[in-house]
Amino acid sequence: MKKIVLLILLTAVFVSCKNETKVESTEIKTLTKEDITTSIYPESITKVFDAHGGIDNWNKMKTLSFTMDKHNGKEVTTTNLKTRAELIDTPSYIMGYDGENLWVSEKNDDEYKGNAKFYKGLMMYFYAMPFIVGDDGIIYEETDPLVFEGKTYPGILISYEAGVGESPDDQYVVYYNAETGQMEWLSYTVTFGKDGKSTDFRYIRYNDWQTINGLVMPKSISWYNYENNIPTDLRNTLEFKDVVLSEEAPKQDMFMMEEGDKLIE
Repeated sequence: MKKIVLLILLTAVFVSCKNETKVESTEIKTLTKEDITTSIYPESITKVFDAHGGIDNWNKMKTLSFTMDKHNGKEVTTTNLKTRAELIDTPSYIMGYDGENLWVSEKNDDEYKGNAKFYKGLMMYFYAMPFIVGDDGIIYEETDPLVFEGKTYPGILISYEAGVGESPDDQYVVYYNAETGQMEWLSYTVTFGKDGKSTDFRYIRYNDWQTINGLVMPKSISWYNYENNIPTDLRNTLEFKDVVLSEEAPKQDMFMMEEGDKLIE
């Protein structure tokens, strides 16, 4: 009888411990799930993301659209942030990418003479800084700060794993305000159509912001002339208008190629 009672007690203790272990395990998993997005990034780039509204908030967005005033008229870019399908509508042509096919539709008998492969995603990439450098396949490294007009900006070097994107040898440096974490400069190389990395870094200044759907996004960006990989003076500024950031995805039909459009091989 004593043996039976002892066995029952041991069984009860075992079940109780097992249940406690399950509860602890569930709590750990929950904490890990909540913290997984920010924990995969270095502290420095997380500080920049947070200053602009947070990478978690950005990752909820599915549609980005903006308008730029170019020399030949308005250019409207719409992107599916999850698939990177894109439509660029200009006065002389429409360029589309449906996730697989890149195409151009010419307007008014104007022949498209640009480089569609190079331009696809280019302005969206510059506009979506700093969040766009939260993509998969990115390597982060601390680098030398930028000193401009007596102010020092810490830098984060962005490079890509092999095979990521059209130009995996491209590099970017995000320079930010050490106190606020807000992005102030972008330095970048252009390696499209070339082999290997470049040592020629160009510069864009980000110092004009607007808040869209809780995210701090550029209102305008300014390219600077540069010498010896250091910015010198202002070259030109480009404004972004009618910005839309939405958690609702754009309809896929808008990105699809139609009869008469030119497929870009």
